[in-house]
Amino acid sequence: MMRVGQGYDAHGWAEDDRPLVMGGVHFPDHKGLAGHSDADVVTHAVIDAILGAAGLGDIGQVFPDTGEELVGADSIEMLRRVSAMIDGVGWAVANADCTVITDQPQIAPVKDQMEQNLSDAAGGSVTVCGKRTEGIGALGRGEGVVAIAVALLEKK
Repeated sequence: MMRVGQGYDAHGWAEDDRPLVMGGVHFPDHKGLAGHSDADVVTHAVIDAILGAAGLGDIGQVFPDTGEELVGADSIEMLRRVSAMIDGVGWAVANADCTVITDQPQIAPVKDQMEQNLSDAAGGSVTVCGKRTEGIGALGRGEGVVAIAVALLEKK
């Protein structure tokens, strides 16, 4: 038996000096994204896709942004927790794929590291691709980053 889920996340640029983290990779030369945790838009989309496929809600239900314990939380660790949750109910990640939509920073130079970080935490293969906005819409104006993910789970 298999199930599929879709995830989406978007974050605008932060007003403070937080670091940019996407797919567990730190980008020291780029402004960070605003959010309650580390605002890792890529990992959040993957988490949502996995939770949706397992029928376990969404990231906001599992990790609400109302608690102090998640301020600045490491999203890769959150993904590890989600992987343990789905394992506990008899599911495993067959694969997941995430598209990151941003003009800066470029994803290609760190794609392999993102995939390794996400795959290790999810317990299954996760792939990532970067797409530019080509100047269209709010993202084309450089207002933030969007990520869209899909996950396929298999019954253990």
